[in-house]
Amino acid sequence: MNAAEAAERLLGRQVAATRRLGGGDLSAVFRLTLRGGEALIAKQAANAVAEAAMLRAIGATGAPAPEVLAAEGEWLLMEAIETDGAVGDAWPDLAHMLGRLHAATAPDYGWPTEHDFGPVRIENRPAPDWPLFWAERRLLCHLPFLSPDLGRRIARLADRLADHLPARPAAALLHGDLWGGNVLVAGKRVAALIDPACYHGDREVDVAMLTLFDRPPRFFLESLGLDSGWPERQPIYRLWPLLVHLRLFGDSYANFVETALRAVGF
Repeated sequence: MNAAEAAERLLGRQVAATRRLGGGDLSAVFRLTLRGGEALIAKQAANAVAEAAMLRAIGATGAPAPEVLAAEGEWLLMEAIETDGAVGDAWPDLAHMLGRLHAATAPDYGWPTEHDFGPVRIENRPAPDWPLFWAERRLLCHLPFLSPDLGRRIARLADRLADHLPARPAAALLHGDLWGGNVLVAGKRVAALIDPACYHGDREVDVAMLTLFDRPPRFFLESLGLDSGWPERQPIYRLWPLLVHLRLFGDSYANFVETALRAVGF
């Protein structure tokens, strides 16, 4: 079933035109024009139904997310968001929206379902404390796919995480894959947060992801009101997306993993 067929079946509307959009290393995304001129986005991904639940969770906090029109099987249909800027145009508004997102907390760390970045499984089973969750669900799960030396260093860090991470930070709703490409901007405002990999955890995780590929200004970071010592925890939180990228895209990310480990003494 192609994108037009999926939309016609799920929405009961005829599709006049289909255009594949760029990007999307792990999924296929299309802009569909319905008869009558309305536009929507169709995303083809194995975890389409799970992503729909995440978008709805983000929207429920008051942070912007595309409206989910339908989700079934490998197809997610959502409203088309018009944009005219980039994340660098909207740092003040993004800080405000992250405040809304992270204010939605849960009693446990994790998420009701597992998630995937392509072939990489994202484990979200709850854990009784935050260092244990980060050790088991975000670091040790990669060991079978790493070189022996790198695996030993990750394991040593995981054993000492209680010395580096807070035991029970607020279990904030996280976007989970927050980089500039997943922040849609219109008129210097955040129009939507897209492509989430949500779970509940320390809000500093979203900051670590955002500062991995983007360069937020100092006023943005200060406006978040992060807890004392947050810069020292950032390399630990960056390890997870770096390890995922290492598995997905190869050894070009190995040096970045090494740098993060050295920053925390491992």
